[in-house]
Amino acid sequence: MIKKIGLVFLLSILGIYLALTTCNYIIEKATEKKTFWNVKEIPKNKVGLVLGTSNKLVGGGSNPYYTNRIKATLELYKAGKIDFVLVSGDNSSQYYNEPAVFKKDLIKGGIPQEKIFLDYAGFRTLDSMVRAKAIFGLDHVTIISQKFHNERAIYLAKKKGLHAIGFNADGISLNQGLKVQIREYFARVKVFIDLALNTQPKFFGDKIEIK
Repeated sequence: MIKKIGLVFLLSILGIYLALTTCNYIIEKATEKKTFWNVKEIPKNKVGLVLGTSNKLVGGGSNPYYTNRIKATLELYKAGKIDFVLVSGDNSSQYYNEPAVFKKDLIKGGIPQEKIFLDYAGFRTLDSMVRAKAIFGLDHVTIISQKFHNERAIYLAKKKGLHAIGFNADGISLNQGLKVQIREYFARVKVFIDLALNTQPKFFGDKIEIK
């Protein structure tokens, strides 16, 4: 009996490992040469879609993922590689509004208010990709986030009929970001589950034209 339990446990661990590595490989392979570090090399798109995250860490300090996404967005805009910014993030309560916080710092960085559009219902990366096409009418977009996040977003975008490339914001060291990196492996498995189940965004709503 103990041997059977041990065998089931080992097979479960092996199954999880195979799922994690296979999903990761598929997404990495499918998004090769679609993310860019150098602003001079990335093609121009009308809209840059920056994916939301909290500006603060749990302990109250600045979130480097947030500050680096702000920096990358400003760099793209000032280089003329995007004309508009669409901020997609979580606005789940009156006390937590990722898009509004992003907008404030982007304006402070020099992007005119009228060039910034907000998607308050980007609760997940899937929602952000579907809504970019369905609500904001985009066919092409430059996604702005860390490289690992851009890859997952680009893969989802392609599956939803949105042509996307990514501009990579700086990340953080592996030691500092280990928890996020581990979580990303499971998020990539969830991508395939959502696609298989045809998971839809939490909200749709009226169309908004970016111009």
